[in-house]
Order: sequence, then C-alpha cells, then structure tokens
Amino acid sequence: MSKVEILHAGSGKSLFTLNAAPSTSILELKKQVCEKRKGLYPGRVDLKPKQRGKGYGDSDTLASLGLHAGTKLYLKDLGPQIGWVTVFLAEYAGPLVLYLWCFTRPWPLYDAGAAAKPVTTAAKVACACWTIHYAKRLLETLFVHRFSHATMPLSNLFKNCSYYWGFTVFVAYHVNHPLFTPPARPLFITGVVLFTLGELGNLSIHWALRQLRPAGSRVRRIPQPTVNPFTALFSAVSCPNYTYEFVSWLGFTVMTQCLPAGLFTAAGMYQMTVWALGKHRNYKKEFPEYPRGRKAILPGVL
Repeated sequence: MSKVEILHAGSGKSLFTLNAAPSTSILELKKQVCEKRKGLYPGRVDLKPKQRGKGYGDSDTLASLGLHAGTKLYLKDLGPQIGWVTVFLAEYAGPLVLYLWCFTRPWPLYDAGAAAKPVTTAAKVACACWTIHYAKRLLETLFVHRFSHATMPLSNLFKNCSYYWGFTVFVAYHVNHPLFTPPARPLFITGVVLFTLGELGNLSIHWALRQLRPAGSRVRRIPQPTVNPFTALFSAVSCPNYTYEFVSWLGFTVMTQCLPAGLFTAAGMYQMTVWALGKHRNYKKEFPEYPRGRKAILPGVL
C-alpha cells in the first residue's frame, strides 16, 4: 500500500494521508476522505493534482493517472450537491406546467372573462410547440442523456428554475393574452417549420451523443455524423444540439412574433454560445486530431 497526502485546495495545508494501491480509484479515495471528514459525501468532494484546475474523474485509478507513492492531492469541498436528473426534471417540468396554466388565462394574470374570449390558432399551436419541447426534454432527461457527473451544486437548482420558470410566464402571458395578434400566415408557417426541424435535429443529436458514451462510463469520443441526416451538422460544429435548439426557438419567435419570445431566444443563444465555446476548446485540447474546420455553434461563423 502507498501513502497519498491530502491537502486543502484553498490554503495548501496538509490535512491527512490515505492508504491506497495502484488500483485504487479516485472514488475510493473520496470515500476514505468522507470517513475522515464528517458531513462530506463523495459527490461533494473534488480531488485534483493542483490547487486550481479540474479534478480527477471517479473511475480513474492511481495507476491510470500515473500517480505514485507519496502523491499529493488537493481536496476541495464543492458544497451541497444535487443530482443532475433532479435539477433537469425540476427546471423542465416548471415551464410545462406554467405555460399550460397561462394558456387557460387564469384570473391572477388576466382580467375576469379573459378565459371566455377566443384563442387564436397561432396561440394554440404555440402552446402545443412549447408543450412538445419541454415534454421532450423531460423524456430525454429520463431515457436519453448520460451525465458525466452525477451531481451539481444545489444553488444551480434555484438559478436554473428562476431562469426557465420566469421566462415561461413572461412569454406565455403575452402569447396567450386576449389581445395577442398572430403574424401573417407565411411567417407563421415558416416559424412552425423551423421549430419542427430544430426539435427533430436536437433529438437526433442527443441520441447520437448517447451512443458515444457507454452506460456508467465517462468515455469521451469525437462526435461524428451518423446515418441520420440531422447529424451531418457534426461536420460543421462541435455542438449541433445547441444549434438546433436555437433554430427551434427562432422558429417559435417567428411563429408568434412576440418580443418576450425573442428575448428568451437571445438569452438562450448567448448562454449556449458560452457553453459551446467551452466544449469546443475542450475537444481541441483533449483530441489532437480534432477536425480543424469545425466551429463551436454556428457553421463557418462561431
């Protein structure tokens, strides 16, 4: 057995030593840490080679990482954690329920009698599109996505839910308002087509990404197009799921001609661009043979 010294990631102070063999995994080390530090659990512990930077994966072993006797690892307390699946279910279920509630034109949001007034076809289709999108997200969370990490900071639950739930009420209030004016038919049809293509493309990419990572692993591979024509976008961008997501909400904005929907689309595109640029950099850093011609999210542009 070898000794692994654990230091505090903030102060650099030595905390304690652990016994480990070359075959010992990082997860097993985390469990030993939790035995010495009450109140911690593996999902809250990050072990890394430097005070700053990225921690090791749970499935990595000391041997696979090239670590030897006397290795020093830095311990960081990530704070209270919550499961990714739990967060996703909460942030996606809210928009589904809230939009359908707004569609009924309830008294707290609208004047008395608003529910009895006619609902335009555009508003009905928009409601169906919104419902399909978030129902798809819920089903993908349960049956398609494979997460590289089991948990995320608990604070993300409140931040993410505030964003999704708040924008839902903002958009739904205007689209379902009795005074809502639908766009011209050509624009409406264009929006519906864009939304449909975006949703099909997004689902196709998520399914392709699922096939890249075997269940229970953190294996990472370079995404490539498959026989599904929607995945051809992998040849142009690193994160086509975000590209298709943008297309969906652009379509929703066109079909409703609603300013709040446009703001939601713009905010989402900004955040997805930040994520895509980060993932694009990681791909290029991790895979020396990564295709140079690919952009992050917009083909040939960004």
